[in-house]
Amino acid sequence: MANANTVLDIRQISVCFDEFQALTDINTKIRRNTIHFFIGPNGAGKTTLLDIICGKTKPTTGKVIFFPQGKNGILLTGLKEYQIVRYGVGRKFQVPSVFVNLTVEENMILSLKSNKGIFSSIFNKPSTEEHHEIRRVLEKVDLIDKLNFRAGALAHGEKQWLEIGMQLVQKPELIMLDEPAAGMGKPETFKTGEILKEIKKECTIIVIEHDMEFVKQVADTVTVLHEGKMLKEGHIDDILNDEVVQSVYLGRSKKND
Repeated sequence: MANANTVLDIRQISVCFDEFQALTDINTKIRRNTIHFFIGPNGAGKTTLLDIICGKTKPTTGKVIFFPQGKNGILLTGLKEYQIVRYGVGRKFQVPSVFVNLTVEENMILSLKSNKGIFSSIFNKPSTEEHHEIRRVLEKVDLIDKLNFRAGALAHGEKQWLEIGMQLVQKPELIMLDEPAAGMGKPETFKTGEILKEIKKECTIIVIEHDMEFVKQVADTVTVLHEGKMLKEGHIDDILNDEVVQSVYLGRSKKND
C-alpha cells in the first residue's frame, strides 16, 4: 500500500531493446497534485519511461502502479494503452494533435469520455453539464474567447493549450506532457507554466522538458536521467547546484541556468 500522497509508483523499471539498455532500475514516486519533471540529455530514457507508464512499451523488468484517489492500486504494467487511459492516465505528445478543421468547442466535445468518436459526437450531443465542463476547462487554459474558432487558426501555443484542455476535460488523475513549451516564445512559455500550476490543483502532471527556465518556474520535483539511469532527484535548486548534473547535462557554465 502506497502513501496516500502517491499517485504513481515506479518500481525498478528496466527496459532493453536489442541489447541496448534504455532504462536501468528506475525507482521513483510521483506525488499527488504536483508537477514532476523528468529532464536529461537526448537519449537519457525520458520518453521511454513515459511510454512504459502509458502502456506503449513493456518493461523488461519492474512495474508501475497507479493509485487513483481513494482506491486500491492498479498495476499498469501489462495493460493496454486504452485501458490505462480509462483508469485516468492521459498523455499529450510534443506535436499538437488537434482537429484543425473543427472549432475549439468541437475538439473538446470529441474528447469527452462519453463521446469517444466522431459518430457518437454527432448522434449524442453533450449534456448541459458537459457543456459547462467544457467552458470551465477552456477558462482554465485561457481559450474561452476562442470557443468558436477553428483549431487550425490558433497560434502554436494556443493549440498546445487546447490539447491540454482536451486531456483535462476527460478528468484524468494524471497527465503526461512531452515538451509542452517546445516552439514557444518566452511569453507563451511563461503562460503555459501558469496554466499548469492551475491544473495541478485537480490532477497530477508529469512533464518532459529541456527549457530550464520553464522547469524552474513550475517544477515541484525534478528527476534527472542520464544514459537510462537516475542521476539525481529533488528540488530544482538542488538539481541546478549539483556538480555531476552540471557536468553531464547542464553544461560547464552554471550561470546560463
